[in-house]
Amino acid sequence: MISFTDKVVLITGAGSGLGRATAVAVASQGASLALVDISEKGLAETRAAIAQVAPEAKSIVVTADVSDEAQVAAYVAATLEAFGRIDGFFNNAGIEGKQNPTEAYNSDEFAKVLSINLSGVFFGLKHVLAVMKTQNSGHVVNTASVGGIRGIGNQSGYAAAKHGVVGLTRNSAVEYGEFGITINAVAPGAIWTPMVENSMKQLDAENPEKAAEQFIQSNPTKRYGKADEVAAVVAFLLSDAASYVNAQVVAIDGGQSQKY
Repeated sequence: MISFTDKVVLITGAGSGLGRATAVAVASQGASLALVDISEKGLAETRAAIAQVAPEAKSIVVTADVSDEAQVAAYVAATLEAFGRIDGFFNNAGIEGKQNPTEAYNSDEFAKVLSINLSGVFFGLKHVLAVMKTQNSGHVVNTASVGGIRGIGNQSGYAAAKHGVVGLTRNSAVEYGEFGITINAVAPGAIWTPMVENSMKQLDAENPEKAAEQFIQSNPTKRYGKADEVAAVVAFLLSDAASYVNAQVVAIDGGQSQKY
């Protein structure tokens, strides 16, 4: 059975979607939490969601922009000040960016998406792994995407960043395995979160529901995944139950990435 009793889990992008679902999941299993997001409102809502399932759970919230290394260092320092250690790190914060074919993709948008989705993940790894190496233990899960393991179209920045996350995951896992640290990634597909909902609005601003229904028909399951279905996998990878799972990229997409 998975347990996070006496464990400290740090989550970025904790104010919504996969971050919130994972926070609720690990809190219900005994974790103390450091919750990081750029949205104060989102963090407050996540704390309220945690209180409903685990009213005794200890948590701190840190408002931070993960693309700013100084703010990343600060959220790590705040976690250590509050709890003294970091046992699990869900390196999750990210954005989709605007959808356009490569020739029309805005260069500033490309830089913005990479700064959050790739540099933000790197900064998190850099500062958290230093702590875990000193502890000689820890579990990291990075959020990649099916867009990081195959082409999806119209998302140059997102695809480049998420492919980069896969590379960072494998590279760091090779470097830090000897220190009792596991580093894996999840590659969610069509999970119904605010990000995916916004993506459907980009596909069809006037009728996003129709776009959503058409989009999911190519999935073997014919349905969207749920945030808590991803959270269950993340919680496993963050736990000691996954102590020999390392350098893996786990697709959570209903099988769509394997469909010809």
